[in-house]
Amino acid sequence: MFQFIQQQTDLTQVLNLMQHSSVYALDTEFIKVDTLWPKLGVFQINVDNHVYLLDGTTLDLSEFWQYIFKAKLNIFHACSEDIDLIYHYTQSKSINNVFDTQVGMSFLGHGLQVSYQNALKQMLDVDIDKDQTRSNWLARPLSDEQLRYAANDVVYLGQLSDKIKQDLTAKSLLDFALEDCQNLTHEIGLDTPTALLYQDVGNYRHSRRQLMQLQQLMVWREGIVKALNQPRSFILKPSTMLDMVEKNPKNMFQLSQVKDIRSSTVRDYGKTILDLLSFLPEQAEWPLRLARPIRHSSQDIGNKVDDFIQGIAQNLCVPKEVLMRKKWMTALYQHVVFHNDEQDLPKYLLGWRYELLTLPLIRLLREDEFYLSTQMKVRD
Repeated sequence: MFQFIQQQTDLTQVLNLMQHSSVYALDTEFIKVDTLWPKLGVFQINVDNHVYLLDGTTLDLSEFWQYIFKAKLNIFHACSEDIDLIYHYTQSKSINNVFDTQVGMSFLGHGLQVSYQNALKQMLDVDIDKDQTRSNWLARPLSDEQLRYAANDVVYLGQLSDKIKQDLTAKSLLDFALEDCQNLTHEIGLDTPTALLYQDVGNYRHSRRQLMQLQQLMVWREGIVKALNQPRSFILKPSTMLDMVEKNPKNMFQLSQVKDIRSSTVRDYGKTILDLLSFLPEQAEWPLRLARPIRHSSQDIGNKVDDFIQGIAQNLCVPKEVLMRKKWMTALYQHVVFHNDEQDLPKYLLGWRYELLTLPLIRLLREDEFYLSTQMKVRD
């Protein structure tokens, strides 16, 4: 059973119950099709085995948010978009009391992105329907099927969490998983400095000139999408910007031939885009080349790195892909190449992985530092 809360006065009973319990199983249903920011439709909460569906289109959730931030534990499955939504609505990015059952299951060998439906089946032998995933959660009234779907997302979530924690504890992995959950919510709240957004699109193959063009395009696009509240892909997709700096169009016709560019973008912003590609700062201000991926290290060191990570994974009984992600390895690689500060590494690499994995890998990569540096020769 569940209760759909649409009136502010009815929310009081939920808040009263939350006062006496500090562990909540949570999920959200939202729409983010034609906007940059999510629009909350329903916020689901299971508190003390009472399931409530909170209407995000009618309720003032200010007090509700406070309980979420003060909770002993907030349980989610695949929390990234939920946390991002909370951060947007509260304008606060400091949730550190989350257990993500998807993260927990990854430590148990179920892959990095096991679905909630599959998680329930594998861990609790419970079957639920997932046929309302693409519903319009802002439309009113919501159908009975939508409401049941939303409720099911939190009915079993607490039980799932208990089972996963039990299995993690048996393998002495619970503290590691909890720390990774905390790092995840921290990472979700991080805003890449606008001037560095180009690093999310550019790669080691791009010249400094191309990286400067990407930087100007990314800074401009970020301002536009925030002003208009439109998805970034509505203005320029990453693939479009990459094709753009590689083709370097000089006029509107050439610009219109760029991969996946919208005709409306050419019409509304074509002249601005051409100017961004043509008028660049002095060369001394251009970004440095990006480091090559770790696979471009010398073969001997590459094999040593792989073997070392695999050995740690086997000793801990933690899947290799959980122990070290590709982007963390890239961060380590850049750390060695550019002699960066260790505090700039991802938090994942500064916690329980630090002594076990991060320091030994830095030592290994430094054996290859001369080779890595020769691969980073600057070209325009």
